[in-house]
Amino acid sequence: MQNRNPVFVYNTNGYDKVEEIRDLETYIDVYLPDYKYSDNNLARKFSKVNDYQQTAFLAIKEMYRQKGSTLVKHENGYIEKGLIIRHLVLPGFIDNSLKALNDMADISTSLAISLMAQYFPTPAVKNHPELGRTLSHEEYERVKSELESLGFYKGWVQELESSDFYLPDFEMDKPFG
Repeated sequence: MQNRNPVFVYNTNGYDKVEEIRDLETYIDVYLPDYKYSDNNLARKFSKVNDYQQTAFLAIKEMYRQKGSTLVKHENGYIEKGLIIRHLVLPGFIDNSLKALNDMADISTSLAISLMAQYFPTPAVKNHPELGRTLSHEEYERVKSELESLGFYKGWVQELESSDFYLPDFEMDKPFG
């Protein structure tokens, strides 16, 4: 009989209370938070949240206290323990991404960062004056350069063309399967 040890992953938008993250310490193996906004005005505008930056930053600091920056991998390559912070770069809001990376560097440049370029305007925002386009090459290169100049060395950087591959069909009743 094969010994199975489940890995518990906490996949979150990052907007978590520190107390709740502390309560999860003995249960969660891998934290997978987003760090969407370093700019509370942007958070208010797009997510209707007033204090995203402070709340998410403190939650991620607590996750880091619990897991550190080491990613423990199983022999099959799956992560069994650790912290990976995702950041989706939004077109036209590069300063938000640059500040988000600087915020994460204030915690540690040994954090595993997943820098994502997969943003694609859904039909609901295709005519939006700010969100109605994909990320430009120049915008993404600027963010990738900041990631490198800050000294981050762990994680993943999506290809700019990833928005072509990670696009659900939003015309379907169940676009995610």
